[in-house]
Parts: sequence; C-alpha cells; structure tokens
Amino acid sequence: MLAYRFSETHPMHPLRLELTARLCGDLGLFDRENLRVVAPRLATDDELGRVHEPEYITAVRAVSAHPEIPNEARGLGTEDNPAYEGIHEASARLAGGSLQGATAILEERALHVVNFGGGMHHAARGKASGFCIYNDTALAIQRLLDGGVSKVLYIDVDAHHGDGTESIFWDDPRVMTISLHETGMSLFPGTGYANEIGGPAAQGTAVNIAVPPRTGDAGWLRAFHAVVPQLAQAFAPEVIVSQHGCDGHKDDELSNLRLSVDGQRQNALDICELAERLCAGRWIATGGGGYNITAVAPRAWSHLVAIASGKPVPLATPVPGPWRVYVHERYGIWPPEFMGDNAELWWRSWEVGYDPADPVDRSIMATRKEIFPLFGLDPWFD
Repeated sequence: MLAYRFSETHPMHPLRLELTARLCGDLGLFDRENLRVVAPRLATDDELGRVHEPEYITAVRAVSAHPEIPNEARGLGTEDNPAYEGIHEASARLAGGSLQGATAILEERALHVVNFGGGMHHAARGKASGFCIYNDTALAIQRLLDGGVSKVLYIDVDAHHGDGTESIFWDDPRVMTISLHETGMSLFPGTGYANEIGGPAAQGTAVNIAVPPRTGDAGWLRAFHAVVPQLAQAFAPEVIVSQHGCDGHKDDELSNLRLSVDGQRQNALDICELAERLCAGRWIATGGGGYNITAVAPRAWSHLVAIASGKPVPLATPVPGPWRVYVHERYGIWPPEFMGDNAELWWRSWEVGYDPADPVDRSIMATRKEIFPLFGLDPWFD
C-alpha cells in the first residue's frame, strides 16, 4: 500500500498508513484472536470497470506507464493527482483491499472489515480528483449489490464532501449516500449542499449535511445524530460502508473544522452501533483524508480497528512508548502521549430544540427539510 505515493511532499503521504499499522501492532490489535490481517490484491480491470469507465482505466494505465505524458482531462498529472510510474497498480491495490472486504462480507467470512488505506471517495466514473484515482468505496458497494445485497448505506464523515461516491450512485435507489462535511463554500470540492438529493429515480438517497467552518465536536456530533440514525433506520440497509477521513481534526491543515480524535472515535462507535442494530453487524470501514500523519491519522484509525474488532481502546490509554520513540526518531517531534485528546464530547440532542441563530442548526434543518419528508419523517421532530 505504501506504493500509493504521489511525491515526497504531497499531503497524501503513505507513511500515515505505515504509522497506523505500526501503532495497531504496538497496541496489540493485530494479535486479537478475532482479527485477521489480509494482504490486499490488485483489482482487475473488469472489477474496476463495474464503477469506472473503460476509457478512464485505459487512461490511468497509460499515465502509469508513461507519467511524463499527463492526461489532465482525466484528472491525471495535475497538482492534486501527480502522475507517477505504477500509479495504476498502486491505486488498484487500495481498491482491491475494499473489494476483498466486500467479498468477505458476502461469503460470511467476516462481519466487520477495515481498509484504512481506502476511502478514495473523490474519484468519479471517468476522472481522478482530490488525491483519488480509483473509488474503492464505490467498488465495495457495487460488489455488495452484485452479490445480492438489496440496499447499502454509505456514511462519509471526511471533512470533504464524498462527491465521487455520491455521483456514481446518484440515480440508484439501492444506495443511500450520507456525507457529513465542511460546507463547499469554504472547502474542496465545492459541492455537497442540502439540495443535492439524488437523481430522478433515487430522490432522497443522496444526503448532504454541510456544516460551517470551525465546527467542533459538539456541533459535528449534533449534526450526525440529528440526521444519520433516523435516515438509516428509514432506509433499512443490509450493509453499511463508511468512510472515516480524519482530516476534520483541529490539527489537520486541509480543513477548517475543529474536531478531536475523541469525536472521530465516537463517530466510529456510532456507525458500528448502527450496523449492529440495522444490518446484523455487517460493516465495511475505510480510511480517507487525514494529513497529520504523526498525531492524528494513526490514532484515529487505530481506534477504528479496535472498535471493529469489538473492544474499543479507551481514550486514556497511553500511546505505546516504542511507537512514540519511533516517530520522534523519524520526524524529530514527540507525538501525543495518550490515545485521546481529552476533549469534551457533550452535545445537544436535536430533541432539545432548534436554534435558528446557530449555523450548525441551520445546516441540519436544511438537510432535514429536503430529505426527511421523502421518507415519511417530520423535519422538525422524529
């Protein structure tokens, strides 16, 4: 997976994956009896073609062989997505991991799957975007549908709108995509507003909650709980696929949100609980954005792995000393001492009341007014 490397200075540096795996190991997560680590394989062209245009796959292969000849019309060789030799194989491996997870769910060989190297949610059918070449979340969803799953719920808690996955299933009533993100008025990709609700055949299955810049844990979790559980229950999915980009953290430079690792861990707990309650536990979780590679991504995704394996790591758990020493020796900085940020996670329940002066509440209400009536839900009350 470390071959997914645009450049040494690109924000999407694969060392975040190496540090996550090392931290999971030092925490003893990979030694748990119910957890199995599987090497990801390359997705085939036929598999990639289930969600991507054949011409696009051909373009990626061409740039992969000749990175000196970019294809900017396809988003390849741009500032966000620099071309490099082997980009097809590296991207297909990330995709293959999520496909393996979907197959394991279908074959009942796994109940929960985590691919923290995945979450490439900006890639569209025919174009690379936002550091994403092949959309592994969409591929996993399509594999589930092809395997007989009737409805899949996709939940995206990355700071950036999950536009690629949404666009691929825009007019497919079997897939509900819910994206909770910073508003497109202040952040890439500039989309994901409340009135983007899906195509003519799938009205209400694209759900967007666009919160304002500087939203912290309290507003973020209020927005999640005011929209996601209610729609998840109404939609009644058989499997949940989630994207856990951790770039909404206050110490991540690629968003304007103010979240903590504590809040991101809570999101994972909440999504796991939804899968248990609605899908008999069937859940595929991916990584995504996350550009603070020493302090945030490894802790956030280690929490995700721990939650998926059934025993969350307490926030007060000390970060293993050998891991901290390794990071210090490699980067010259000391990472956090504990697995949490000691944040206050209290948030106001939506049932407490709507405050029209609160910009987060206005965002929530905009989404509820657009979507809830389409599922027989009252936008004001549950």
